[in-house]
Amino acid sequence: MAKEIVHEAFLKLWEKRSEVDTNKSVKSYLYTTVYNRSLNYIRDNKKFDKTEGKVEMLERSESWDYTNNMVAAEMEEKIAYTLDSLPEKCRQIFVMSRYEELKYREIADKLNISVKTVETQMSKALKAMRKNLAEYITVLLFFLIRF
Repeated sequence: MAKEIVHEAFLKLWEKRSEVDTNKSVKSYLYTTVYNRSLNYIRDNKKFDKTEGKVEMLERSESWDYTNNMVAAEMEEKIAYTLDSLPEKCRQIFVMSRYEELKYREIADKLNISVKTVETQMSKALKAMRKNLAEYITVLLFFLIRF
């Protein structure tokens, strides 16, 4: 059944190839399609035996953990790439704000710059992050809703 679901996902991609945004990750599109179709299959073919349901949940949870780890690693790599592509000062300010959890005033004082400069540099960094991580917005929203 898994092969059939994946096959259907590729067929759907092929049929909608003119509608699919090529600037976004095809891998992400396929992952989401296969994931949703798999959940639909499980929902439609639920067994009434409680023990089978527990086994299915355990198997789903284990594969979900593996998939989560893959997506998380991919996102971390993309974040690191985006950080590396930022100008030095912009990267430094972003790291101080997001990783060291400093307030804009504290960053400005440490770097001897104005708070307005910190705001401007953070705006640039966040814009770059949004642009480079746009393909993960669906995954992030799913995590926020689910947890």
